[in-house]
Amino acid sequence: MCGIVAAVSTRNIVPILVQGLQRLEYRGYDSCGVAVHAGGLQRARSTERVAELLTQVTQSHLEGATGIAHTRWATHGAPVVHNAHPHFSHGPGPDAASRPGRVALVHNGIIENHDELRASLQARGYVFQSQTDTEVIAHLVDSLYDGDLFEAVKTAVGQLQGAYAIAVFCKDEPHRLIGARAGSPLILGVGQGGTEHFLASDAMALAGVTDQIVYLEEGDVADLQLGKYWLVDRAHKALTPAQRPVKTVLAHSGAAELGPYRHYMQKEIFEQPRAIADTLEGVEGIAPELFDGSQTSAARVFKGIDSVLILACGTSYYSGCTAKYWLESIAKIPTQVEVASEYRYRESVPNPRTLVVTITQSGETADTLAALRHAQSLGMTHTLTICNVATSAMVRECELAYITRAGVEIGVASTKAFTAQLAGLFLLTLALAQARGHLSDAEEARHLKAMRHLPAALQAVLALEPQLMAWADDFATKDNALFLGRGLHYPIALEGALKLKEISYIHAEAYPAGELKHGPLALVTAAMPVVTVAPNDALLEKLKSNMHEVRARGGVLYVLADADTRLESSEGLHVIRMPEHYGELSPLLHVVPLQLLAYHTACVRGTDVDKPRNLAKSVTVE
Repeated sequence: MCGIVAAVSTRNIVPILVQGLQRLEYRGYDSCGVAVHAGGLQRARSTERVAELLTQVTQSHLEGATGIAHTRWATHGAPVVHNAHPHFSHGPGPDAASRPGRVALVHNGIIENHDELRASLQARGYVFQSQTDTEVIAHLVDSLYDGDLFEAVKTAVGQLQGAYAIAVFCKDEPHRLIGARAGSPLILGVGQGGTEHFLASDAMALAGVTDQIVYLEEGDVADLQLGKYWLVDRAHKALTPAQRPVKTVLAHSGAAELGPYRHYMQKEIFEQPRAIADTLEGVEGIAPELFDGSQTSAARVFKGIDSVLILACGTSYYSGCTAKYWLESIAKIPTQVEVASEYRYRESVPNPRTLVVTITQSGETADTLAALRHAQSLGMTHTLTICNVATSAMVRECELAYITRAGVEIGVASTKAFTAQLAGLFLLTLALAQARGHLSDAEEARHLKAMRHLPAALQAVLALEPQLMAWADDFATKDNALFLGRGLHYPIALEGALKLKEISYIHAEAYPAGELKHGPLALVTAAMPVVTVAPNDALLEKLKSNMHEVRARGGVLYVLADADTRLESSEGLHVIRMPEHYGELSPLLHVVPLQLLAYHTACVRGTDVDKPRNLAKSVTVE
């Protein structure tokens, strides 16, 4: 992993490839490279940013009409130049290492049987110059090549175990590009007039180049040539282009412009009022039809379920944990939340009357897709996704969907996608409550009024930024932090701790406040700041008792309190008052100060806010 751009054309496509990599930088990477057909195979690779790669290709006058490019996030082998993509085949024969390569390849994913394939290829005289699983695929394709690259790739992918999206070209066929995918996303872009074609892992990479996109299905192999392209499916059955429809996808490159903001994360935090307004646009009332799939009625599905299973990873998992409180208290439906990466590896008790809800920003999260398919294999066929990408694999594979409209999120640490997910999940809660007879007309009107006020309420919370900056100065000198919350604000404490550790590299943990005396209190000292989410709800008095426990041990408290909680700042007690109490929807408001705290702490510490170390935006491998 992480980003692929490729093209076959009659013009020099190096500028398009490099520009595509720049648009994929938000996904995170530790090396990058580009290779073209220029009589033979030529390439440039770097462990710096794409800007440095651009300098390389400009100085070396690298040009070609067929080429591939990649941003890599290291899985097999360290982030050094010889492990960077693209990879060339070398062999067989004693002089393989010194002879120019024949096959050039880039790859997203993980090949699980790479050790066995490597040993077999080495025995045949192939020389490996990297520690990657990707180089194995290049040599394997080379070993199967007999004048037809499409046939060689089709045969090669049949021997691969694991996940892959690949783009391949060969020096013996200068105007041909082959792509294949299984478990990792890959799209085909149809150029203007159909005279040139593209491959990419994300439509954003082709913004401004083409908006005509074909989404490759699981197991597809695509043959791209000048003026035409061809596909076969996983059974190697030939498909005409019409059987994989061409869709118009407007991936606006303008979304990647910073404007007046210092970082994309800051920009995206401040875009949350608009993101929520857009996500709720057109919602005039609560009805199952809000969640209808392309061929499935949500009303029919909702009538046939008696429980909910939520599958998600990372930040999306915490939005699911929040939704569990809503679903059980408002819709009165039993709800289970599972970490998607764990769910399919344990024995579980399937219930065919369960609604399986997946939550994912990209719709391509490998663990969540695998968990969905596992649930389906167990007979749980009622599926719904809350997703930010309407054309994603997750939306295609679920019966029902609610598409959030947060827009492109560049920063690795999710912010606006999280609050948009919460908005979508609250709508789902109300729709299920209505279907189960637990939502009166008056309650529906009250909830809708509160949701429509969310953008204005979020604007008022964002005005607290200067106070959060003062807190950040304190946090920046610390190495550890605790976050406390009760009830539906416990997942918000978890999300706040995750944000702080992701981008500031401060170790942070979150606990239900009632668990404080069951272990974490032993860690509390003046050097351990304790952040407390304290809305004015039924658990406030219990939470105040937990806060007294912290103060009695010399701990320093940082409290996000509602205006009417009567908490005042004092020595060792720092209070920021939220503009208003927001009832069931308060998690959407209380998470925003935690995002700002993490952001400004990272700024003070001087970390790479938008591209934190070791993390990628789109996790398309297990």
